[in-house]
Amino acid sequence: MIERIEPAIKKACANNGVGLYDIEVKKTAKGLVICVFITKVGGVSVDDCINVNRSISVDFDADEPISSRYFLEVSSPGLERPLKFKKHYISAINELIRVTFIIDEKSQTVEGTLLEVEQDSITVDTEKEEFVIPFNSIKKARTVYRFGKKEKS
Repeated sequence: MIERIEPAIKKACANNGVGLYDIEVKKTAKGLVICVFITKVGGVSVDDCINVNRSISVDFDADEPISSRYFLEVSSPGLERPLKFKKHYISAINELIRVTFIIDEKSQTVEGTLLEVEQDSITVDTEKEEFVIPFNSIKKARTVYRFGKKEKS
C-alpha cells in the first residue's frame, strides 16, 4: 500500500518545500486513514499541512492509487516524535530521547541524549552511563521534550 502512494506523497512534499518524515496507514471501520507526517527547518505551519494535503489529493484523484474509501491527514510528527528509521535517529542527534530495547531477553528503557548513530547502533548518554544500543534490539524510541528545560550555559 505505502509503495503505491509514497511517490505522490514525496512529490507533494518536494513541491511544497517540506520533508517527508513518515507515512502511516491505519484501517478503521470508516475506511483507511492515511497519516502523512512532514517536517521543515523552523517548523511546519498549518498552511504547509493544507498545501501538502491539497497536492496529495490532486495526485490521488488523478491516479487513483487507492480504490477504497480513505481519509488523508497531514501534520507535523510533533515535539515528541517517533524514531523509526535511521534518518529519524540522525535528525535527533544531541536531542533527549527515550528508547525501549531488549537486553539479555529483558526489556529496558533509558532516557538520555542521543550522541551517535552508527551503521548498526546508537549511543545514548544518560548522564550516569552511556548505552550502545543495537538497532535490532530497539522496540521503540521517541524524542522527549521537557517544558521549561533550562539550557546549559
